[in-house]
Amino acid sequence: MILFDQVSKRYRGGNEALSQVNFHLQAGEMAFLTGHSGAGKSTLLKLIALIERASSGNVIIGGKNLNKVSRHTIPYLRRNMGIIFQDYQLLNDRTVFDNVALPLIISGFSSREVKRRVHAALDKVGLLRFEKKYPITLSGGEQQRVSIARAVVNKPALLLADEPTGNLDPDLSREIMDLFMAFNQVGVTVFIATHDIPLINQLNKRIVKLSHGKLLDTAVSGVEQ
Repeated sequence: MILFDQVSKRYRGGNEALSQVNFHLQAGEMAFLTGHSGAGKSTLLKLIALIERASSGNVIIGGKNLNKVSRHTIPYLRRNMGIIFQDYQLLNDRTVFDNVALPLIISGFSSREVKRRVHAALDKVGLLRFEKKYPITLSGGEQQRVSIARAVVNKPALLLADEPTGNLDPDLSREIMDLFMAFNQVGVTVFIATHDIPLINQLNKRIVKLSHGKLLDTAVSGVEQ
């Protein structure tokens, strides 16, 4: 599903955020991306989501080489991805229903299909009863669940998350991680950048470690190498 082949990313001014990174994430796998602040985690996720382009090397997602993707096809590729941010990025002037429905409306789904899919997504994250509320009235954990519902409403093959539990207490963090585990169990590929090492060490999933833009190693969480 995700293949990085000698991938480097340099920003203007010469800052090298990633240097010759190589790793492979299989379709249907769940893995974590860790490293210190500034290690390159967010940059790596941005390359997958085509928010940024690699300076060298090849990023291959679902068999497609992103180096060869034209700008006008990027929105179509992103329909196969769900992206979740630490700060939720919800629209506070729209209801929970409308926030989750937005990707479907942009994709041109019928109102009947929008309603069906939004209700199914909200039900999966336990927030169906909140569909008419506004995000600003919800707790942090509830807002993160809304952002997850929005990310999965298109039924993507790949879920990306950048520090999705960074603002949450340990109990809520575990609940959010359990949601990601549930989506992975039905075949969704899940790749999560996180600092929450104690939590992911409980989950027996692969960890991809970055330091100063370089890949240190990959290992199964909770297993000594």
